[in-house]
Amino acid sequence: MSVPRIKIGLYVSVLLAVFVLASYKLYRRNDTQPLQKDEVLIKAMVQGLSQAHYQPERLDDAFSKRVFDLYLKRIDGSKKFLLATDVQQLRQYQNEIDNQIIRGTHEYLDMSTKLMAQRVKDVQGIYREVLAKPFDFTVPETFETEPDKITFAATPAAQREEWRKFLKYQTMVRLSEIMDEQAKKDKPLASTKAKPSEATVSSPVLTPVQMEAEARKRVMKYFDDYFHDLEQTEAADRLAMYANAIANTYDPHTEYFAPRQKDDFDIAMTGRFEGIGATLQEKDGNIRVNDIVPGSASYRQGELKAGDVILRVAQGADEPVSVEGWRLDKAITLIRGRKNTEVRLTVRKPDNSTKIIPIVRDVVVIEETYAQSATINDNGNKLGYIKLPNFYADFNDNGGRSSAADVKKELEKLKAENVKGIVLDLRFNGGGSLQDAVEMAGLFIDSGPIVQVRGSQGSATVLNDRDPRVQYSGPLIVLVNKYSASASEILAAAIQDYKRGVIMGSASTYGKGTVQRIIDLDDALPAEFNSIKPFGSLKLTIQKFYRINGGSTQFKGVVPDIILPDAYSYLDQGEKSQEYALKWDEITPARYRAWAGNPPIDKLRQASLARVNSNASFKQLSDMVQRMVKRKDDTKMSLQLASYRAEQQQAKAEADKYEAIQNAAQPMAIAPLAFDLRQIGADTIKVNRASRFVKPLTKDITLREAVAVLQDEI
Repeated sequence: MSVPRIKIGLYVSVLLAVFVLASYKLYRRNDTQPLQKDEVLIKAMVQGLSQAHYQPERLDDAFSKRVFDLYLKRIDGSKKFLLATDVQQLRQYQNEIDNQIIRGTHEYLDMSTKLMAQRVKDVQGIYREVLAKPFDFTVPETFETEPDKITFAATPAAQREEWRKFLKYQTMVRLSEIMDEQAKKDKPLASTKAKPSEATVSSPVLTPVQMEAEARKRVMKYFDDYFHDLEQTEAADRLAMYANAIANTYDPHTEYFAPRQKDDFDIAMTGRFEGIGATLQEKDGNIRVNDIVPGSASYRQGELKAGDVILRVAQGADEPVSVEGWRLDKAITLIRGRKNTEVRLTVRKPDNSTKIIPIVRDVVVIEETYAQSATINDNGNKLGYIKLPNFYADFNDNGGRSSAADVKKELEKLKAENVKGIVLDLRFNGGGSLQDAVEMAGLFIDSGPIVQVRGSQGSATVLNDRDPRVQYSGPLIVLVNKYSASASEILAAAIQDYKRGVIMGSASTYGKGTVQRIIDLDDALPAEFNSIKPFGSLKLTIQKFYRINGGSTQFKGVVPDIILPDAYSYLDQGEKSQEYALKWDEITPARYRAWAGNPPIDKLRQASLARVNSNASFKQLSDMVQRMVKRKDDTKMSLQLASYRAEQQQAKAEADKYEAIQNAAQPMAIAPLAFDLRQIGADTIKVNRASRFVKPLTKDITLREAVAVLQDEI
C-alpha cells in the first residue's frame, strides 16, 4: 500500500530555522544590557509563534487581554486570594502586555506576583484562626463551589467570610468521610466474637465532637502543606506559568513546557514509566484526569475515569494528602511510584460524588495498547469486533508495529472466522499516527483521498490510499464517543464520507482537528545563549485536518449517523469547551466516489431509534444522565451535614444504579479468536489478558446496539 509519508523531519527543520532567526534578532539588539533568561524566553517564543503557528496572533490589545484574563485565572482561578481592588490595580496592564513583550519586560507578571505574595500571607492567618474553633453543621447556609459564579471579594471582611465557608465545606467533607470510615470499622466488629475490650483497642469509637475535631485537624494539615508549597514557588515557576498562558492564547494545544514539565509530558505520552497510567491536567486549581492510558494499572482497575478530579492521594494505608490547589508537577510526584506499590486516590466524580480508588502501580502493559479482536455470536450469525485503543506507530523503527498493519491482520483473522459483519471500536481513542489513519481507511475502500492537511499558508495536501485492494468489504460499524479524537476522527469521517459504513455513538466526537510539533528551545536557540539555558520546549499547532468533503474535524468533530444515549454526554468535554480553540471552517472538497454498496442509513437509524426507545437499559441510562446534568449544574453545596450526607448517599445510589444497568443486560456471546487462543497456549498472562478484554464487552449496551444494527444490515 502506497501512502505519502509526512515529512516530519522537514517540518522540524523549518521550525527550528524560524526560531533561530527569531533568536538572532534578540541577540543582535542595539543596547548593551546583558540578556535575561525571561526576556529571551518570552520574546523567542512569541516571535516564533508569530511566524510558525497555524493561526498567528497579532501582538495588539486583543492579544493582551487574552493573556491577561488567562493568566489571572491561572494564578487565582478560585478567587480566594486577590481582592477586587487588586484585580482593578492589575487591569492597568490589560492592554499593555503586547508592549511589554516587545520591550522585554513583564510588569503584569511582577505586579501579580507581588500582590499574590501579600494575599497569601494574609490568608494564612485566616485559615488558622477559623480552623481553631468547631463548626456548627446545623446552620442553614450554602457554599458556591463554581468559581465562575462568584466574584473577587470586595473587602478583607468579605474575603474572610468566603474562606470561613470554604473551610467549613472542606471540614464537612472530611467529617463525612470519617463517619463513613467509622461505620466500615464498626461493621466487622459486630459479626465477630471479640471481647468488648479487644474491640475497643482495635477500633476506637469516636464521638461526634472527636470526629469533628479530627476533620478540622486534617484540613489544617492540608492547608499547612498547601501554603508551604506556595512559599516554595520560585520565580522560574511563575515565569513558566506566564509563558504557558501566552502560548495557550494561540490555541489549547499550543503549550510551553519548562524542562521538568517536558519530562512529565514525555512520560504521560509514552507510558514507559512506573505509575498508575493516567494523563492528568491542572484546570481551575484542580488535578483532573484527562485520559487513561490503555493497558495501564488504572485501565485494568477500571474505576478511575476521564473527567475525575483527584482530591487526595494516600500511599497505601497512610493518611491521605490533599492535592486540591496543588501544582500538577507536585501532585504527580505523589501519584507516581514504584511497581507493585499501592496508591489510594480520593476523587470527585463529575456528578459531585466522591470515591476512594485503590490502584496498584505497574509498568504500562504495552500489549494492551495494540489492536485486539473477538467474535460475537448473535442469533445464529458470527460477527467480528476490533478494539483499537490508539493509532500507534514506532516512528524510530520502520520495522516496528503499527496500528494499520495490526488492524489489517485482525481483519484477515476475522475473515478466516467467516464473520458476516464487523464493529470497529474507536471509543476513547485519542488518536496518534496520521499515516496509520490513512492506511487503515484504505483497508475498507478500493482507493481515493482519505484526508486533507493544510498549513497556515498554501493549498491543502490530499493524502490518498493508492492501493486498489479492499481488505474487508462487508458490513461495517464504527463506534465513537466524545473522547474519540484526532486520527479517530479522520478515520470515522472518511468512512462516513465514502458511505462505507455506519458511524455510531455519542452526539459528536472530540473535535481536535489540528497537528502539533514539539520544538526543543535549547536546540533552536544558538550557542550565544548557552549561559542562560535550559529554556524548555514549545509544542505548537502547525496544521489543520480537513475531511474529503471539505469540512474540518476541528471544533465540531464528527456527528455519527446513529446517535445513542451516552453516560458522558453531560460532561463539558471536547474541543468546544477549551479556551481559545481554533474554529471550524471548510475548504474545497477533494474528488472522491462514494462506496457502491453504501448501507441504508435512514432505515438503519429508524430501526435503531425504535429499539433504543423501548430498551429499559437505555431508558435508565438517559434518566441517569438527566439527573447528572441537574446535579452538575447545581453548584451550591449545603453546609448542613445531614443535607450533605443525604445528597452524597443519593449520588452513590444513582451511581450504583448506573453500574447495575450494565449488569442487568443479557450478556452477549463474545469470545477470543480461535487463532489467538492457539497462539496463547498455556501462557497465563496472555490468557488473563484475553479474558480481561472480552469480559466487559459482554454487557456493553452500546456494543449490543451496534450488533443489532449489523444484524439489520446483513
